[in-house]
Amino acid sequence: MGIDWATLAAIAVVAAAAALTVVLLVSFAVVGFSARPGRAGDGSDDDGTPGTRTATGTSVAVLCLLAAGLIVCFGLYLIIA
Repeated sequence: MGIDWATLAAIAVVAAAAALTVVLLVSFAVVGFSARPGRAGDGSDDDGTPGTRTATGTSVAVLCLLAAGLIVCFGLYLIIA
C-alpha cells in the first residue's frame, strides 16, 4: 500500500486555501458590519451620506457571510456524499 503524495499535496493545498478564504470572508463581514456612520464634528471628510456607508457595509457583510456559508456547505456536501 503506497501513498499518492501528489494527490495528498493537492488536497492539502485546496484545504488550506478554502480555510483561508472562509476566514478572510468572515473577517471582511465583521469589518462590514462594524461600519458606523460618522458623527457630526468628528473631522471626517466623508463624501457619502452616513446611511449609504452603513448600508454598503451591511450588504458587503451579508454577501461575504453568504459566500463563506456556501463554501462550508459545499465542503460538507463533499464529505457526506
